[in-house]
Amino acid sequence: MTMKIKIIIFGATGMVGEGVLHEALKHPDVESILVIGRRSCNVKHEKLKELLHKDFFDYSTIREHLRGFNACFFCLGVSSVGMNEQDYSRITYDLTMQAATTLTKLNPEMTFCYVSGTGTDSTEQGKMMWARVKGRTENHLTRLPFKAVYLFRPGLMKPTKGQKNVKPLFKVLGSLYPLWKVLSPKNVCTLEEVGIAMIQAVRIGYAKQILENKDIAQLAGTNSGSGA
Repeated sequence: MTMKIKIIIFGATGMVGEGVLHEALKHPDVESILVIGRRSCNVKHEKLKELLHKDFFDYSTIREHLRGFNACFFCLGVSSVGMNEQDYSRITYDLTMQAATTLTKLNPEMTFCYVSGTGTDSTEQGKMMWARVKGRTENHLTRLPFKAVYLFRPGLMKPTKGQKNVKPLFKVLGSLYPLWKVLSPKNVCTLEEVGIAMIQAVRIGYAKQILENKDIAQLAGTNSGSGA
């Protein structure tokens, strides 16, 4: 039987989340999608419901709306530029863990896909503040009793054609994707691949919890069978 996937997406108003949402709406195995955000993603589709929520540190008022899902694609994040470690940790670690701990209690059979980034520091001891915080977030997510947790570490991502939430810099970088693909193939992927790989992680799983760019591309190209 074809697995029917019911997804909660965080961060759909950002570039990564928008790209992932785009793929989820197209995929035949995705039955329904709940987007949770502070503002509307301005997308209308029969599969899609949207829940506007202001306090991402408290889900007590919307708990009943979060039941019955078997996937979460967590694409919410901010740049660390200009932030101290305490503030960045609150928005990156605390916010993510609050959502994840809530969801694992409501949906223990859920597969949780988290977007961090190339260079994330699993040791939590490196010099780069953002990489340490992301690493701590990844490490603690894997300790939660989900069915599965997959940690996505994309590098330079090519936006999907038609995306609205793409900053000018990323439009330029995206236009240079073919060049980067030749010069540094291990450090690039497309948002189409990220979205499809997340869906495949729910459908068939993958042998690794941490997916670098090459793993993302590999899983996105897998149509059947088990993860490799």
